[in-house]
Amino acid sequence: MKPQLLLLEDVDGLGRSGDLVVAKPGYVRNYLLPKGKAVVASAGTLRLQAKLQEQRLLQAAADKEESLRLAETLRSLVLDFQVRVDSENNMYGSVTVNDIISVADQKGVVLTRKNFPRAHSGVKTLGKHVIGLKLKEGVTADLHLEVRADHEIAEQKELQSMEEQED
Repeated sequence: MKPQLLLLEDVDGLGRSGDLVVAKPGYVRNYLLPKGKAVVASAGTLRLQAKLQEQRLLQAAADKEESLRLAETLRSLVLDFQVRVDSENNMYGSVTVNDIISVADQKGVVLTRKNFPRAHSGVKTLGKHVIGLKLKEGVTADLHLEVRADHEIAEQKELQSMEEQED
């Protein structure tokens, strides 16, 4: 028989803090109980459930507000990447999730790997790209990227400096 548990923390794929869940005995014995993520449901823990769910509702409201602010910031943000290309404009490598996270962090936007779709393996072509992100509490946002060849960037800087010299 699978034991009924009260989750003390959010557990991916199982439930949120304050939820009553049923899990396989091995998962309970080897992960949830030793890590302090759940307790076996009893009369005493059921009283604790109401308190945990109230805390979870407050946290959910704060998370949703934060996610909406982040989505608004992402709406006007375009991350620019310079990449090396060969003579036929094929990229060497790709722009990975870690690259995107680090550039976003430099712009003051905090993203994690959890925000990106699991199937996203990186951007492998030049041009403008849009990546759908999943933020907390079901909020979604689009992240805009522009991937350009490094020689295009150099040419643009040359043109700008020439225009400045003419003025």
